[in-house]
Amino acid sequence: MSDPRTGRGASTGAGTGPETHVVAVCGSLREESYTRAGLRVALRGVEASGGTGELLDLREFDLPPLDADADGAGDSERFARAMREADAVLLGTPVYHGSYSGVLKNALDYCGFDEFEGETVGLLGVAGGSFPVTALEHLRSVCRALNAWVIPHQVAIPRAYRQFEGGELVDEDLAERARVLGRRAVQYADIEPDPSTFEGDQNVGAED
Repeated sequence: MSDPRTGRGASTGAGTGPETHVVAVCGSLREESYTRAGLRVALRGVEASGGTGELLDLREFDLPPLDADADGAGDSERFARAMREADAVLLGTPVYHGSYSGVLKNALDYCGFDEFEGETVGLLGVAGGSFPVTALEHLRSVCRALNAWVIPHQVAIPRAYRQFEGGELVDEDLAERARVLGRRAVQYADIEPDPSTFEGDQNVGAED
């Protein structure tokens, strides 16, 4: 039975295993992106839990800076459809000036309540310096404004240049945190949606 607010499956409080599809959006365009590498580790947690995982690499989408008057610009409809069809979403970002990346912000601007309301979302942040907590908190606020359900567990990878070798996380504690994020995405993909948040009620711009 589907949730009339979202069109997604009704909650059971647990993931649906092979029927659970998780997409991971990489908010970095770098060829050797630590964010992309971290999300791939998280997707292994998805697959280990019986779900299917897909990396949405923003390098492969034509998403020009959002112009609200340009309906269906570039690959925006393809991107939004991939988000709507997912059972859960992982958002990964590098830290830029204490917040998440502009390329991820632009991609999210092409989405709204149709893509996020009632959706389960996991967060992963990567920093060249200390912990990327502010970027994760900013993303959490965006998701709340869209009435998504954000997994309490999150992944913060500091000093990323020390944590990866050959695209793999060498710190097993961090690798396990990333895998747990993927497992939680499957586990809570069908969690019952919370009532609309105050932030969502005030998010008039998402409906423009």
